[in-house]
Amino acid sequence: MSGIKILIVDESMLFRGMCARELDKLLPPGHDIIKVGDAHEALRKINDGEPNGILVNTQLSGMSGFDFISEVKGRFKSKIVAISINENDRNRAISLGADEFIIKPMGMSASRNEFLQMLCQRVVDLSKGTNARSSIQIPKGDWCKLIAIGSSTGGTEALSEVLSNLKAPMPPILVVQHISPTFSKLFAARLDTECSMKVKEAENGERARSDTIYIAPGDKHMSISVSMGIITIHCQAGERIHGVTTSVDVLFESVAKYMGNKALGVILTGMGVDGASKLLEMRKAGAKTLGQDEASCVVYGMPKAAFNLGAVEKQVSLSKMAGEITALVHNS
Repeated sequence: MSGIKILIVDESMLFRGMCARELDKLLPPGHDIIKVGDAHEALRKINDGEPNGILVNTQLSGMSGFDFISEVKGRFKSKIVAISINENDRNRAISLGADEFIIKPMGMSASRNEFLQMLCQRVVDLSKGTNARSSIQIPKGDWCKLIAIGSSTGGTEALSEVLSNLKAPMPPILVVQHISPTFSKLFAARLDTECSMKVKEAENGERARSDTIYIAPGDKHMSISVSMGIITIHCQAGERIHGVTTSVDVLFESVAKYMGNKALGVILTGMGVDGASKLLEMRKAGAKTLGQDEASCVVYGMPKAAFNLGAVEKQVSLSKMAGEITALVHNS
């Protein structure tokens, strides 16, 4: 007998059942899977016999998943994978002792099985004694899943310089350039002739794909969301931010929220402070960040504001920016 014991704590009976069936496929004979929908009951089950691994939803009625994690980690050695539909729960769950945090997608989709396989494999790895923080490190050369770039005054030429020197393979590249709606589509078309990768004006609801560069429409704020590993682009009208209708802040904020340490943020030449504070959010979330240096900027405004806030990990000249991005994406 393997002796591996796993506890699933989630209010959804359907989800508990799906996880149990997937774990059955992954574990050797002799394992024990316990399914409960309440944290108090889960603690009673642990008192009856400590599990190797626990899968718990932070969003539980009554005793919360956070309190449960704190209680378990104070008394037991069980490894814990916390799940939630809310990305904002990540830091709290980890700080309380969860060994890993994974976003639980809402509803059902064709990618459901892939998510369950990934989730349950993580639980099994932890239950077998794999170090959690080592097991979730991103493989060298495969850490970056998205590049987000913001620019303004002088940015069209700066972007031409940088993007034309990037070569596939690359993760999706999302660009916010302060530009009028009349010219954003024309700018994307121009870049498409200059770059080896496909360049297009972003469309609301489309999936972000590798080796593709997306230019934000000049009259829309561009952001992303992520579900089951699929990055979706959103382009929506909104109020002016920093005087513009396509704000770097909006993009960087969504990247910080959904991509964490799997993104690279770049801020290029431009007037004002758009993008600076949200690039700091990206860096705090674990993203790598670059800023154009003063000497090569047409206007050292946005990069300066970001640098002064501590948002820029490294300042780079425009002529070396493409090489720095390539090195980070493929070698970090």
